[in-house]
Amino acid sequence: MAGPASVKDVARRAGVSLGTVSNVLNRPERVGPETRERVLRAIEELGFVRNEAARQLRAGRSRTIGLVVLDVGNPFFTDIAAGVEEMAASAGLSVLLCNSADNQDRENHYLSVLEEQRTLGILISPVTGENPHLNEIRTRGMSAVLVDHRSSRRQCSVSVDDVVGGELAADHLIAQGYDRLAFVGGPIGLNQVANRLAGARNAWRAAGQDPDRITVLETTALTVASGRLMGERIAAMPARRRPRAVFCANDLLALGVLQEMTRQGLDVPGQLAIVGYDDIDFAAAAAVPLTSVRQPRAQLGRAATELLIDEISSAGTHQHRQVVFEPELVVRASTDNARRPRASAG
Repeated sequence: MAGPASVKDVARRAGVSLGTVSNVLNRPERVGPETRERVLRAIEELGFVRNEAARQLRAGRSRTIGLVVLDVGNPFFTDIAAGVEEMAASAGLSVLLCNSADNQDRENHYLSVLEEQRTLGILISPVTGENPHLNEIRTRGMSAVLVDHRSSRRQCSVSVDDVVGGELAADHLIAQGYDRLAFVGGPIGLNQVANRLAGARNAWRAAGQDPDRITVLETTALTVASGRLMGERIAAMPARRRPRAVFCANDLLALGVLQEMTRQGLDVPGQLAIVGYDDIDFAAAAAVPLTSVRQPRAQLGRAATELLIDEISSAGTHQHRQVVFEPELVVRASTDNARRPRASAG
């Protein structure tokens, strides 16, 4: 037999009608045990694989949800995706992962693709807070939940209080005696980055310091490479003006700064303390384990998926919720002067 086996081939081999094969595949309780066994044996013998895409097209709905993330290479989003997949699988759903690469046009492209594919709903970590294209899709009946971004009351969202996270990082550095702080992150227009900087400034102000004295080193991306570039700038500063501590908007930036400090022969934390954000696995495994503000990454994914499933399954009674998690500080050697000797600042 040329090509894959069809439903007609199964029906012919089992000696039953097409409708009986369809019932075995979709409503097996309607078929007697002997007939059902005959059809299943024919399926196995022929190596038949059902065309799920065609079935979903006929039904007008899929069993798939979409997940659009800012950077699929960032372990933070990888962990979120793991939480999404876990919750989706328990509900019998599949997940289609899309990487916007922090690009609005690319995000819009994937939103259109997901709508065309008749996905049940969309989980999205948006490039900007308000996307008109996403709003249009929602007016046409598509369920959507924002991930790692707080929404208005008109939409479900799951996020972490990044202002509190920034305060935790700066409070820790103040308590450790660091009096010259730099913030590394960007673009500053990203809501999460802006909130983390705002939190650090809040803590600086509460400690009686001028928040405008925090040196802001804006990056174009939240990557290790961007962190290395900022590390070069910090290392090139005269020792008397160089920040004593740096708070990075995520762990990838912090790892880049740490790499450059190591290359330049500068001691961490003796000459520069470093705090990251997210607490990805690489933070604890770094050459100098990184202090980091921990986000419940997998839990974010699970909670967002639970909200989406509820919105899909109970559209008439669903109440939009904005779930906000609290971050926590995990202290490691990159800021703990008691764990590493202080080197000369010369």
